[in-house]
Amino acid sequence: MNKKRSGIFISVVVILLGIGYLIFGKFGENLVYFFTPSEVVVLSPDYHKKKIRVAGMVVAESVKMTPNTLQMRFSLTDGKETILVDYEGIPPDLFKEGQGAVVEGFWDADRTFHSKMIMAKHSEDYMPIEMKEAGVVLPKKDLLKTLQVQ
Repeated sequence: MNKKRSGIFISVVVILLGIGYLIFGKFGENLVYFFTPSEVVVLSPDYHKKKIRVAGMVVAESVKMTPNTLQMRFSLTDGKETILVDYEGIPPDLFKEGQGAVVEGFWDADRTFHSKMIMAKHSEDYMPIEMKEAGVVLPKKDLLKTLQVQ
């Protein structure tokens, strides 16, 4: 009976130590917070050069590619504010103008967001090909409404 109690005690201590590490350890340093363009433009200089994520809609006709490079520049909006994003890399297949995107990078004193990662937000309106061919149309949800703080 004594071995059983000590085994349970050791298991509980190990679990508590693991939870304590997650709470007080480096877990918090690896969190990346989510902002909207309206929140980014009012960030204090303390946030300059810190990694953050920003979500919004890619402004139509704003995507400009630099020939023979992996450089791209586009605007991201939440309907209230628009920020300029400098991106380096290959954008995901779902990335396009007029669609939602989440960019990860840092805001700089030059009022430009620098990113090396884009997460394109696809439509939540998945429909099997048979339904599309039959002409079924689902109501569109506005991404900008989902970004607004309630």
